[in-house]
Amino acid sequence: MCGRYTLTVTLEELMVRYMIEETTVPFHRPKYNVAPSQQVLAIINDGQSNRLGELKWGLIPPWADDPKIGFQMLNARSETAASKPAFQNPLRRKRCIIPADGFYEWKTTANGKQPMRIVLKSRALFSLAGLYESWISPEGSKINSCTILTTTPNELIAPIHDRMPVILRPEDEQLWLNRSVTEIDALSPLLRPYHADELDAYAVSPAVGSVRNDDCSLIDSYTTDEQLELW
Repeated sequence: MCGRYTLTVTLEELMVRYMIEETTVPFHRPKYNVAPSQQVLAIINDGQSNRLGELKWGLIPPWADDPKIGFQMLNARSETAASKPAFQNPLRRKRCIIPADGFYEWKTTANGKQPMRIVLKSRALFSLAGLYESWISPEGSKINSCTILTTTPNELIAPIHDRMPVILRPEDEQLWLNRSVTEIDALSPLLRPYHADELDAYAVSPAVGSVRNDDCSLIDSYTTDEQLELW
């Protein structure tokens, strides 16, 4: 799964990376511990250009009676999304990119759960494959929300977790955002594990476990008890 991630770049860097000409997002500060149910930055394409906006993390289907269902839809399994009522329409028509520069997973060790941060070796931004929806309450209020697609882990992630988020290769991003592409067969090849040799994983502080913590110290390399024992 993908339950926490980081986005530590500036708004200007995001706009350049994704060719965004203008945005209604008023402000963005570096985020070191993005968590479920928060408003997250996302990119969609309106048929002419890429747009940057905010979505609530945890997809709420239009037919939902209660928006709290979003807590159960933080992630969508890429292998079965096309057959699930909540995800099949967004997969065909409402795809988005969730920009990130790292994500966290918790590795089971002899000393308990150790948080790990996974990044590109280049430390560059990357694109998580997402789906989005709009839900309107009986009173007329609207919530735009999203989920992050997951896939089987590569060789780097497998010892850490049994799932990993779908990371799009840069050359596949525009196809993913292209709303005119609705055939699942055209999209399925994009939903594969990212190459392990392009990623790096390292231990970080247990402080990342609390959503109240959100500062740059969370992404510092952390010496674990296991590493101390080896010394």
